[in-house]
Amino acid sequence: MLLIPCPYCGARTENEFAYGGEAHKVRPEHPEEVSDEAWADYLFLQKNTNGTYYERWVHAHGCRRWFNLVRDTLTNQVHGAYKIEEEPPKVDETTYV
Repeated sequence: MLLIPCPYCGARTENEFAYGGEAHKVRPEHPEEVSDEAWADYLFLQKNTNGTYYERWVHAHGCRRWFNLVRDTLTNQVHGAYKIEEEPPKVDETTYV
């Protein structure tokens, strides 16, 4: 089980949280002008990185706030958490082939 460091409440077990997808995903500036295929790609496709990955999480059974988490997707090692409005922490970004 993951121990997730909520930037508002401190470290808690993962069963208090809900995953929210890829962090720092740029929303189309004018979504009404985007094709249905491009909009579907934005909504449903994610990078699916092997290695360091930036994710959004919500502390559903706690403070109910959203934040970002840096995690290694193969080892599940958490490299840090930060508030949505903050810059990501500097981590050694590992990618596996």
